[in-house]
Amino acid sequence: MTASDRPTPGRFEGREHRLPVRVYYEDTDFTGLVYHANYVRYFERGRSDALRLMGIGHAELLDGDKPMAFVVSKMGLSFLKPARIDDELLVRTRYDAVKGPRLLISQAVTRGDDVLCRTGVEVVCIHMDGRPRRPTPALIEKVGPWLAREA
Repeated sequence: MTASDRPTPGRFEGREHRLPVRVYYEDTDFTGLVYHANYVRYFERGRSDALRLMGIGHAELLDGDKPMAFVVSKMGLSFLKPARIDDELLVRTRYDAVKGPRLLISQAVTRGDDVLCRTGVEVVCIHMDGRPRRPTPALIEKVGPWLAREA
């Protein structure tokens, strides 16, 4: 597989990760609008690809001598405008803070200048038995440059 054949993980602009997505038929409901649950999938892709560009892969988190993973513990969605088949959307992700085992993340799906859906997400770092754990210093070091700066 050549580099041009690989899926794109998006890009960073400043602190914000941007992942372009297109709306396919499978993303829509019987009205031709994006089905509400698919925004959750878009947001997941944005968070995962942002981590990938930070140098953090989900597979490597599972491979260490103390494997860990992330689980969503809170997510509040605001649906503002509909997306339709063939729309070109942008999933915008900002990693805001690390507080103990929690990562706080802000996300939005936009079409041009229009915000279609936004969410605030709390992700918890866990041991493989489901107990919360603090992220490793190496993980904090990789995420650190992308976090909001305290005023």
